Amino acid sequence: MNVLTGLLPAAIALGAGGLLYGLTITVLAAASVFARTPARRRDARATLTLLLRRPPAAPASSAAAKIEA
Repeated sequence: MNVLTGLLPAAIALGAGGLLYGLTITVLAAASVFARTPARRRDARATLTLLLRRPPAAPASSAAAKIEA
């Protein structure tokens, strides 16, 4: 039981870190959707791309590219 008691602070720290990461992703996703200027939306999407470690998606059509610009 002593080993489990020693691991409890580490488990709590990992859980808190996971919650903080999830909250950060949620806030950036909301900013990328609801930002007023296109530049801010692009910056938020670029930050999301870095945090999620995924390459940016290619635009589906030229109409989608015009909307983002």
